[in-house]
Amino acid sequence: MSPSTLNRLAPSMRSVLRIIAALIFMAHGTQKILGYPASDMNPAMFSLSWVAGMMELIGGALLVVGLFSRPVAFLLSGQMAVAYWIAHAPQGPFPALNGGDAAILYCFVFLYLVFAGPGPISLDAILRRDR
Repeated sequence: MSPSTLNRLAPSMRSVLRIIAALIFMAHGTQKILGYPASDMNPAMFSLSWVAGMMELIGGALLVVGLFSRPVAFLLSGQMAVAYWIAHAPQGPFPALNGGDAAILYCFVFLYLVFAGPGPISLDAILRRDR
């Protein structure tokens, strides 16, 4: 594939990245809040874990459809930075060993979306808010 073809497809692939990352991220929220897929997690309402689950569920859904993408991605990037430092970093300095590699990756994918925008396959683009 030529570089010009890859450049032409880049905005659409940004949308694909946003959608896939948001779907996988949203699954963490459905697990915490809706109990699907089944797990031992059942956070008390308004606990830190519950708030995180709601952000994952609602923020993930908003990113899937691409609505308010930049502000939502900013909040979720911050959530993942906080999650890393609260839950993972105290367990050791190496993300592959402390289980924090996904949090770091989500943090920077969402931060990228803050600056790059949602891409053309989004409600923001359809409503002409952003691309």
